[in-house]
Formats: sequence, structure tokens, C-alpha cells
Amino acid sequence: MQSAGKLMKVFITRRIPQEGLKILSAAGVCEASQWDSDEPVPRAELLKGIQGAHGLLCLLSDKIDAEVLEAAGPNLKVISTLSVGFDHLAIDEIKKRGIRVGYTPDVLTDATAELTVALLLATARRLPEGVEEVKNGGWSSWKPLWLCGYGLSGSTVGVIGLGRIGMAIAQRLMPFGVKRLLYSGRTAKPHAAEVNGEFVPLDTLVSESDFIVVSCSLTPETQGLCDKSFFSKMKPTAVFINTSRGAVVNQEHLYEALSSGQIAAAGLDVTTPEPLPTNHQLLTLKNCVVLPHIGSATYSTRGVMSALAARNLLGGLQGTDMPSELTL
Repeated sequence: MQSAGKLMKVFITRRIPQEGLKILSAAGVCEASQWDSDEPVPRAELLKGIQGAHGLLCLLSDKIDAEVLEAAGPNLKVISTLSVGFDHLAIDEIKKRGIRVGYTPDVLTDATAELTVALLLATARRLPEGVEEVKNGGWSSWKPLWLCGYGLSGSTVGVIGLGRIGMAIAQRLMPFGVKRLLYSGRTAKPHAAEVNGEFVPLDTLVSESDFIVVSCSLTPETQGLCDKSFFSKMKPTAVFINTSRGAVVNQEHLYEALSSGQIAAAGLDVTTPEPLPTNHQLLTLKNCVVLPHIGSATYSTRGVMSALAARNLLGGLQGTDMPSELTL
């Protein structure tokens, strides 16, 4: 245990689950200061809090750019993000300074895959509309075509990005009687054989799928990938689901496709911006289900994420192995 004078300084940008904080305090190598709120740290507070820090534990909503790294100064050894995505980190700047980065993949795979399946079913079978009709008195007698949606049995599902989460989604959808599973991405994946996945060009996936699930990471190639031309190739009965990153979708174009009946419905757990303004045009549509980015929101998953982020931080501070280090 280091003496009090030698404790390394750590800044945590938000209230996080106790599991992570316990690990940090038990290690006895760092002194943590924290933005003690459930709301994001204001930029000025972030720049102040990180001064002289050896380690930073941040969230997806914290933009860690050159200005933040400058404010931290030369002590900063490690950035640990409580997320699987890292598009909020200026990776080139971080690399230049030789700072190590930890993230939390794998541990949120199951929770995100479950939520994706729940969102797909809720959107396809019009659950939010049904709940609303029960509440507002729209439910009268049984009608053959009232609130009819689309089922998975015998369908073709297309997954854009068959990585860890994409694969977990596919594994959960197959028992519903999906007939074909198409996927697209940079390369064919050997593990796709487990779900009889067919590697196809994006255009084929878009035009042949009854359900399209986006689970790729946000890169310059995928930014705005789902645009007017993408939606125009979809079947008019197809359902579009995005649980990856909001910026993969052009929301103006999605609104046009949904409101004109070009596609049947969409379910989103991610938007641009987040939160989506309450007067946003997508929220006026009955055939669009929008969730507040709750993909990994189970108590156990968030606890495990917190613990992993803390262990990554400690590894970076002490110059030892990090359980999940991002290779820069």
C-alpha cells in the first residue's frame, strides 16, 4: 500500500455502480475524485477535475479530445471508458501521448442482444401502440386486421455487423423460426456457420431482408450508412432496428421512409442527438419505437461494467495488464 502522499490521482466523470468504486478503494493506489451526479459532467468541470490526473474513468457522453488531454497534463497514463464504443475518444491524440485505453466489451453483449430482440418484437408486433390503445379506449371488439404486425417465423433477417453483439442477436433470433440469416460487414466470419449465416453484399441484405438489425460500430465508413438510398432498397413490409450508434442512421431520411410507407416500421435504442428532443419528428410516428439507449441496462451488467472499468484503470495506473485493453 502506498503512503498517502504517493496516491495517484483519478477523476471519475459520473456516479457509477458501487462495484467499481469498491475495487478502486480496496486497491489503495489511487485517490479518486468524482463528478457526483447522474447527469453528465459539464465541460468546465471535466477540464478542472482532470488537472494533474494519472487516470480518467469516463463515459460515452464525455468527449475526450486534445483539449481534455492538454488539461490533464503529462501525468495521464490511462483512460478507462465504461462502454464498448469508443467513438467519444480522440484515439489519435491519445495514441500520440502514449496513454493506454481500457473499455468494456463482452460484458454487455448478452444484455444488448436481449434488448435488441425485445425492441425488434415490440416494433414488429406494435406493442407500444397496443398498450396505448388499451389506455385510451381504442380497444373495442376483436378485429381481424387491427394492430397486425410482422412475425419472425419463416422470415429473412439481415444483420449489419456480425461481431460479438451481432452474433448474440442472431443466436437469439434463430429459435423464432427465421428461415435465412444474412449478414454483411468487412469480412466473412467463420463463427457465422453456427447460425447458418450467409455473407452477402449490403445491397442484397437490404433488399432481401424482412428485418434489418444494425449492430456495427461507428466508423467513417458506417457514418450515415442508412440513408435515403438504403431505405429505398428495403421491402415496404420490412422492419428496421438500430441498437449500434445513432450516427449510423440519417434520421431525416428514416423519417421520410417511415412516414411515406416506404418501410413498415423502425425501432431505435440509439439516436442523434441523445437524448432526442421531445419535439423530434420521429416521435410523432406510430411506426417508430424509440428507447433511451438502454441496451446494457440490467443491474448485473452495469455492475460488471463498473468493476471491469475499475480493473482496467488500475492496470493502467500500475503499468500491469488491463483485462480489456484497446489496442491502439
